[in-house]
Amino acid sequence: MVLPSYRLINLAQAVAGAALIVIAIVYFQNYLGLEPCYLCITQRVFVIAVAVICAIAALHNPGQKGQRTYAGLSIGTAALGGYFSGKQLWLQSLPEDQVPACGIPVDYLFDSFSASEAISMLLRGDGNCAEVQWQLLGLSMPAWVMLAFVGFAAAGLVQFLRKA
Repeated sequence: MVLPSYRLINLAQAVAGAALIVIAIVYFQNYLGLEPCYLCITQRVFVIAVAVICAIAALHNPGQKGQRTYAGLSIGTAALGGYFSGKQLWLQSLPEDQVPACGIPVDYLFDSFSASEAISMLLRGDGNCAEVQWQLLGLSMPAWVMLAFVGFAAAGLVQFLRKA
């Protein structure tokens, strides 16, 4: 089986990541009016990070050692993003009496706290993250984002393991 070039796979991942962010902002946030929770924002950051790593890899188009470096970075970033998707799925699975309290709105968060405190709160999540606002085929949004991270990690693994 002949695989597409390193550059093409990296470009496809970068475009996929950009498309996910555009869909999240244009469709879900602006059209449907769904406000992203703390963990949603954290997941968006990791989707953007994977897309940027892959875009740089596509532009740089290094040799095999460089490709493995970029692939390792994208796998690690996708794994971290998947962790936060899993954390949100866990919060969504909790009984109502065990859901943590809801936090303050994100825009106020960055206005009122230092960057390190705000980021710490984003990474923890809150009760808003437990609310299922949207589903497709029985899967909530963080489940779909988890599948995207699995896809990014799988593509990164292919890039990492392939021979020149």
